[in-house]
Amino acid sequence: MDVETKLTLALKTPVVEAVTQDELRGLFETNSKPTHYIGFETSGLLHLGSLLVTGSVINNLAKAGVQTQVFLADWHAFANGKLGGDWAKLESASRYFEQAFNFYCPKAKIRKGTELYHNNDDYWRNVVKFSLNVTIARATRTMQILGRSEHESLDVAKYIYPSMQGVDIKFLGADIAHAGMDQRKVHMLAREVFPKMGWKPPIALHHSLLPSLSGEEIKMSKSQPDTAIFIHDSAEEIKRKVSKAFCPEKTVEGNPVLEYAKFLFSLAGAFKVERPAKFGGTVEFESFEALQGAFSKGDLHPADLKNAVAASLEAQVAPIRGHFEKGRPKEHFEAVKSFQITR
Repeated sequence: MDVETKLTLALKTPVVEAVTQDELRGLFETNSKPTHYIGFETSGLLHLGSLLVTGSVINNLAKAGVQTQVFLADWHAFANGKLGGDWAKLESASRYFEQAFNFYCPKAKIRKGTELYHNNDDYWRNVVKFSLNVTIARATRTMQILGRSEHESLDVAKYIYPSMQGVDIKFLGADIAHAGMDQRKVHMLAREVFPKMGWKPPIALHHSLLPSLSGEEIKMSKSQPDTAIFIHDSAEEIKRKVSKAFCPEKTVEGNPVLEYAKFLFSLAGAFKVERPAKFGGTVEFESFEALQGAFSKGDLHPADLKNAVAASLEAQVAPIRGHFEKGRPKEHFEAVKSFQITR
């Protein structure tokens, strides 16, 4: 596969940024098997953003010949107070995440924090070294990566978290550090600190975040289940949630339903809207720009757009939902379903 094709795959929607594209091109030109990583705190049920959006980027990178890794950051979840710091719950969540990514991203290697860190004095020594290059003020500015505000009163563990995440990149051997735009600050921190430690800085690859269906939040949240689509939602539940979504007629800016449609284009390459003949009949859009244009002019009604998005989402979610319904063992999925998620 030529370099241009690899770049096209790596930068395909929902990717919005590579820091830098020139470095990414150089990586593909000089390394036939570059390595990638993306990390996840292990807590709660997976939604479209955490599995399908990130998974689509992982799968595109794998097609481009990149060795992909999914890092289950159980220690990070512990430091961030997820699941009350209960290690049994965190382990169940890790096993559940592992099942999901093994199914959706079969070429990705699954790595766990507990395995990477266990009896690894070199890792912890470098966390301290990395931290020596980070001021409290600089660490505070990265608190968004934990889903926290830099104005919160936080314990010291939260300030160690960015250094751990930076050193993870090195110890996982990742040439490409990948995440949603909400993790951008820690990648920029790593790119600043790595040269001071004699390490080659990682290329940072960022994808867009699916917004809350309410139109009020920056991104969907598992703590507000009615504003997000989960990978276990039934067809009826998906349709119900999308039907309630914020989607003013002819309004493009801040419209979460259009954002979902944009992502669905990246998966399917086309988008069909089925509607009665009296309302214009079935129409298939070959590009998101054409769909958005029709909506902004009023040629596509919000109800028809919502129905089409719900149907397309169901087509993507059904195989994953079915995998868990038929899969064994189920105890980790059932356990995670029972956890109360508050943030």
